[in-house]
Amino acid sequence: MGSIIITGASSGFGRATARKIARLGQPIVLAARRLSRLEALAGELQALAPVKLLALDVRDRESVFEQFGNLPEPFSDVAVLVNNAGLALGLGAADEANMDDWETMVDTNIKGLMYCTRAILPTMVKNGLGHIINLGSVAASWPYPGGNVYGGSKAFVQQFSRNLRSDLVGKGIRVSNIEPGMCETEFSVVRFDGDEAKAGAVYDGMQPLSAEDIADLICWVISLPAHININQLEVMPVAQAWSAFAVDRGD
Repeated sequence: MGSIIITGASSGFGRATARKIARLGQPIVLAARRLSRLEALAGELQALAPVKLLALDVRDRESVFEQFGNLPEPFSDVAVLVNNAGLALGLGAADEANMDDWETMVDTNIKGLMYCTRAILPTMVKNGLGHIINLGSVAASWPYPGGNVYGGSKAFVQQFSRNLRSDLVGKGIRVSNIEPGMCETEFSVVRFDGDEAKAGAVYDGMQPLSAEDIADLICWVISLPAHININQLEVMPVAQAWSAFAVDRGD
């Protein structure tokens, strides 16, 4: 029974997943930038499972490899990596977007996911088992105004997940990409730079998904027999669907 690493564990999907996974009793590694939040979460979970905390910014390649490469027992044999750390910043059109926001999304959603995956794969390959779970988004497949680099970063997650499956055939490692639609967490608060009123308006008049909904799906995917791989799982609230094509009528 190996350990489970969850990145971005201090809030949202990561925190909800940690709370559910702890019931399995397996060692859990909680990684995030905000150590104080992790400490509070660990206080909840330590009666259920062994917990290791990592104060980690996934954008820092050296730190990712150093910390993942030096996990003590019983955390060092990693069975599951949940690549949850990610974010969206801004909703402006591409010609108005903040370049710092774009680079932060690329560094976190793409490069951070790459670093964490590459750092842990040799252990999984050596053990002949493992499961990489990547948190993507419906934005990988369905564009919307202002999605630009965020959607592009999640399209990377989608294709990276598929190509990992190709690379890892015959090595006993599963790869799953979970792609949520509208979900009410801190996601929109971060996107709108802490403006809670603006973030809340995103979900006015509809029932979005919750972090617990996605955590349930992650736990289900993990729980399946080892010969079953969920390649890609796209999920939306019933109140959300695809938009009509945008058409400029020239008026």
